[in-house]
Amino acid sequence: MTEELTITSAKAMQELAGEFAQRLHSGDVVLLHGDLGAGKTTFTQGVANAFGVQGSVQSPTFTLVREHEGREMRLYHLDLYRLDDPDELEDIGYETYIDPTDGVSLIEWPERAGSWLPASFWLVRIEHLGGDNRRLTLQYIDKDAS
Repeated sequence: MTEELTITSAKAMQELAGEFAQRLHSGDVVLLHGDLGAGKTTFTQGVANAFGVQGSVQSPTFTLVREHEGREMRLYHLDLYRLDDPDELEDIGYETYIDPTDGVSLIEWPERAGSWLPASFWLVRIEHLGGDNRRLTLQYIDKDAS
């Protein structure tokens, strides 16, 4: 199942992410793929709002991981942009984030994780079209189902 949508503002991105969050269950992983400034963190903020996360949700570029408490489950927000080597993931306990038992993980720059990806995940591709316009492709991938 693949959905493609066009978004025309940051507010619309957050609203769409909030609607998307209703599909998520504890244990889900969302891989956010897009260039710098595409809107990955904005999308995460929309999911966080839907989860009832209090306070600011910013990209964890330098810390790699930020954990947020929601009303019913936790939100794990990872940003792998500054990762030099996928082997560094072992140091942060990455395996718990790709199989979260008490929440959902959203991972920016997942391509930097190398082979450290879960067997099933949501893939959200965000393409900057110019101005505030973005094209989002939402796809659920289950490698075990192939």
